[in-house]
Amino acid sequence: MVSDWRVAEEALRRIGVSGSDDNDPVVISGYADGARCIGIGTDAAVFTYDQVPEYAFKLFTPEASDKIQSEVFVYERLAGSPYFPICYGRGTNYLVMSYEEGPTLQDCLLQGIEVPEQVILDVEAAREYVRSIGLNPRDIHLKNVIVQNGRAKVIDVSEYIQKGDDKRWDHLVWAYYQFYSRISGKSIPSWVLDTVKNWYSRLGKTNIDLEEFAKRAGELFSKYMK
Repeated sequence: MVSDWRVAEEALRRIGVSGSDDNDPVVISGYADGARCIGIGTDAAVFTYDQVPEYAFKLFTPEASDKIQSEVFVYERLAGSPYFPICYGRGTNYLVMSYEEGPTLQDCLLQGIEVPEQVILDVEAAREYVRSIGLNPRDIHLKNVIVQNGRAKVIDVSEYIQKGDDKRWDHLVWAYYQFYSRISGKSIPSWVLDTVKNWYSRLGKTNIDLEEFAKRAGELFSKYMK
């Protein structure tokens, strides 16, 4: 099982992933039968391959290829933890990981899937474990947490070797306990989430602070839920 993922190599060579200088999502070119894109970021895109559906393949842009070894290092340190995918190996421009089925937290909000508190507690436990092995749990957000049978799986560990606390997860936890009971199990339009995301991205760049952001978000949710 460890090496059968190599049957996807020929298909992966037919797919190109390119980035930009503006930190925009990557652009995918090429095509291969059986290869399906399941996620897009600013440095890479993630694919599955029909012949080996138990794996996920993270293809990096040429500019981000130096990040592959960094992620391998992080996954080696995380090996054995139930909160993260398994890394099986790497190719020239990709990582091979276990495919983790389930909706992301963002999917749950969009589709009205209830998020139990245990998911939040699992991510908190995952962060504590990451710190205990000398890494830094950064960049944990709505798209990087998958819900599996009421439990959490944290994906994308690419920033765990960087310094600093981006506070993204802390703010999500705060929002969960402050607002989520109002919208639990109800589908939220994508434009509402995009609006809140835009407001959040402006924190620290304008005169908007966390309290003002929370007030605006609360009013928007309250108006939508009427």
